[in-house]
Amino acid sequence: MRVWNKDGQRLVNVFKKTRKELKMEYPVDEDDVLDDDGQDLLINFPPEVQKAIEQILPSNDPLDQPDFNTIDYINSLFPTEQSLSNIDEMVLKMENKIQSIDNEISTVVRGQTTASQDGRQALDEAQRVIKDLFIQIKDIKERAEKSEEMVREITHDIKQLDCAKRNLTLAITTLNHLHMLVGGVDTLKSLTEKRLYGEIALPLQAISEVMMHFENYTDIPQIKSLSDQVKAIHVELAQQITHDFKEAFSSANAKSFIPNKQLSSACLVVSILEPRVKRDLLKWFIDLQLQEYNHLFQETEDTAWLDQIDKRYAWLKRHLLEFEDRLGNMFPQNWEVSERIAVQFCHITKEGLQKIMAKRKNEIDVKLLLYAIQKTSNFENLLSRRFTGITLEENERNETQKQQNLDLKKSPFAGLIGRCFIPYLYIYIESIDRNLADLIERFQQDDKQNLMTEATETQASVLPSCGDLFVFYKKSMVQCTQLSKGQTMLDLTKTFQKYLREYAVKMLQNNLPKIETQTLGSSVQSITRDLQKMSTSGLIQNFSSLLKEGEIVRFTSEELKKICCILTTAEYCLETTQQLAEKLKEKTDPGLAEQINLSQEQDNFHSVISNCIQILVQDLENSCEPALTAMSKIQWQSIDSVGDQSPYITAMTTHFKTTVPIIRDHLSHSRKYFTQFCIKFASSFIPKFTNNIYKCKPINTEGAEQLLLDTHMLKTVLLNLPSISSQINRQAPAAYTKVVNKGMTKAEMILKVVMTPIEPAKAFIEQYMKLLPECQLTEFSKILEMKSVKKQEQTALIELFRTRKPGTEKELLEEDGSDQEAGRIKKLEKLIKKGLPK
Repeated sequence: MRVWNKDGQRLVNVFKKTRKELKMEYPVDEDDVLDDDGQDLLINFPPEVQKAIEQILPSNDPLDQPDFNTIDYINSLFPTEQSLSNIDEMVLKMENKIQSIDNEISTVVRGQTTASQDGRQALDEAQRVIKDLFIQIKDIKERAEKSEEMVREITHDIKQLDCAKRNLTLAITTLNHLHMLVGGVDTLKSLTEKRLYGEIALPLQAISEVMMHFENYTDIPQIKSLSDQVKAIHVELAQQITHDFKEAFSSANAKSFIPNKQLSSACLVVSILEPRVKRDLLKWFIDLQLQEYNHLFQETEDTAWLDQIDKRYAWLKRHLLEFEDRLGNMFPQNWEVSERIAVQFCHITKEGLQKIMAKRKNEIDVKLLLYAIQKTSNFENLLSRRFTGITLEENERNETQKQQNLDLKKSPFAGLIGRCFIPYLYIYIESIDRNLADLIERFQQDDKQNLMTEATETQASVLPSCGDLFVFYKKSMVQCTQLSKGQTMLDLTKTFQKYLREYAVKMLQNNLPKIETQTLGSSVQSITRDLQKMSTSGLIQNFSSLLKEGEIVRFTSEELKKICCILTTAEYCLETTQQLAEKLKEKTDPGLAEQINLSQEQDNFHSVISNCIQILVQDLENSCEPALTAMSKIQWQSIDSVGDQSPYITAMTTHFKTTVPIIRDHLSHSRKYFTQFCIKFASSFIPKFTNNIYKCKPINTEGAEQLLLDTHMLKTVLLNLPSISSQINRQAPAAYTKVVNKGMTKAEMILKVVMTPIEPAKAFIEQYMKLLPECQLTEFSKILEMKSVKKQEQTALIELFRTRKPGTEKELLEEDGSDQEAGRIKKLEKLIKKGLPK
């Protein structure tokens, strides 16, 4: 409630008076303090100024707020009429506060006036000090420039002395080098003429280093003359030493030549000369050492062919032993003459083998090829252990050789000769292909001799032929790795793929027993015919004999074992093929390994496994077919009481107990596939059983109760199917139990709906939708037919069902179409029967 009287107006006037006094003492712009009517307003600062003031002078006093309202403030002080009793005291308090503020403002204003005068004096003083400081800095700069000039004058002579010293030192050094060069050239000429190679090496090395000092002075005639003389000495030494070597090793007395110190010293001189001299001398000497080899193993000689390739390597071993024993100490160790001879031998051998194999490629068989490759590989390994391969240049090895050395971590000798055999490895691959073809044929012959049947005597057995196949694969892969890790490995992989597919088809798929289908049809016809002749009273008594007469031809125990054996073999092949693919990639060059893919072959073995499971499921289903057919032919409307389980349930249980243990025992090491078998059988058999329930029409309440009892008993048997007739009571897999419970529960609910009275119709439909939430119109119609509901009543119930469950119109149209199609088929069958002779 707002309080307002004369005292309140008095308080307002106090505030206004105070603001007017402030305005008079500290005038401001009228636009800031007056509104349109000329009324006093508060001074409004911009938001950023107001924010700065609040940060510097924080205050909680309402009078300091920018949006202060006088009347609101007074109302907050005097919220009720009774509070006006102390207004005089409040007015006095406010006047005292105003007086105090006014005094503070006056003091601050006077202080600011004094501060302004002091600030002006301080500014003048600062300007004076800055002026003095500038004068001092200018004086210091002038003195620094004078000092620098003095230092420059003092050090001028010292710099000249340093420059003169450097020039004098360089001149003395150059003069000494020139003296050494002049004297050395004369000494070298004398020693060269006398062939004193032992005394030439050191001065020749020194002269060569001195000449490097005068490379920038060759425009001086004297220096150029000395340089030409040194070059002439180098040329003369090269020619002279080369001549001495040829004289020693190519003359008539070469065989009786004894290594001497002169030629050994000459080698030291050659190491100082240009590298070309050493390279040419070694090439000539190595070619000389291999002259005998080229003659003995030329293409026209019998020893050149692959069958005597070991003689080539034996010759080099013998020759190197003789060379190192006789001449090894004559050459410097870092020349690696023995290794150079071996490397050149490898090059000559590779070229010679390439030529002769190209001319006689039709004479190469796999045995000869592998013999030559093995001997060559052994020889290369020997060279790898004997030499380091330091003399081999990078340009002497192609990219394939580099990759082989990187992978195998061998010396460059690996494959140095053996590369010549790579173009002919197709012979090896063709041999592998022929051997595998013969192996598969032998496997088939062994199967005809009942070796497969013997293999099934043990539980979870794998065909022996499977192990033989992969052992052959392993040996071939290891052998091929020693020959090549490139394209040949890819070719070998393709061959492996070919015979993996053949094994899957010829040894596994084609050996699966075939299911007899004609017997099943005749059995069903026999059961139907006998059921039609039976009376209601003799139904149960004659049922057992009826089932026996309707039995079909099934797989024998041996055939079931055979199927399980093929399944476990396919599983083994599948796992081993995965490992084989990994090994092949590991053994193949990285650049080609990505091309290896055995997924198609793995799919083939997957397919065999699926086929095995499918025919096992189909066989067990077929064994139950006569019982299911007999079940649908019982006159269920004539059942007058509920008894024990029906004989057809007993018959199916007997088949389960006979068949499942055999499969379980022979898949004991392939438990996951046995589980798949159980799940697939339940997923296929239960819908068939449910469809046969719909065929049990017409049916009365007692018949439905009997059928419900049979269904429950079958459900119990199916839940225990994985461990049926087993001494070990193992819990069935959860996935299998889920399939059985879902399918058989639906069958039970169908029968419960059949047992539900039709009247009232609404309650019947609600019960149907409650028991079968996923109900369909077709199923609803089938249940009505089982209950023998008249067509007119069916139409009404279907219409009511459609209103209770929208979305059935399309299903109804599809059902009408299928019924019309079925009617046309029946008419066609009648026409065919009429045309057949009786």
